[in-house]
Formats: sequence, C-alpha cells, structure tokens
Amino acid sequence: MSPLENIVEDLKMLPPDSLELAASYIRRLKPVSQAEREAALARTFGCLSPEEAAEMERVIHEGCEQINEHAW
Repeated sequence: MSPLENIVEDLKMLPPDSLELAASYIRRLKPVSQAEREAALARTFGCLSPEEAAEMERVIHEGCEQINEHAW
C-alpha cells in the first residue's frame, strides 16, 4: 500500500471533528504561489481606517517595542 493510500485509510477512521483538523493542516502544507500571496495582500490592503491604523501603530509601539532585560 502506498503512503497516500495509508493516509487515506487513516483519515477514514477519524471522527468528523478530527477530520476537519486534519483537512485544515493539510491545506496549510500546500504551497502558496506568489500570485496567491499578492492577492491576499491586495484583499487586506487598506482595510483599516486611518484611526484604526493609528491605534494599531500606537499599541505596537507601546507594547511591542519595549526591551525588558529581565524577561529572559
């Protein structure tokens, strides 16, 4: 039996919720083309209002750009 056939047989035995998790994982393994990445970026470009963008920038600046010497 081929590896693919073994995987299919294993998938057949999974309960529906586990099958959904497996499908999600498999989709993430699929290579994404440059065109697909650019399309995803184009769909999200400009989705924040200027106010939302300013708030996000403020939160990132305040919470993420800090160095805590005692954190490590």
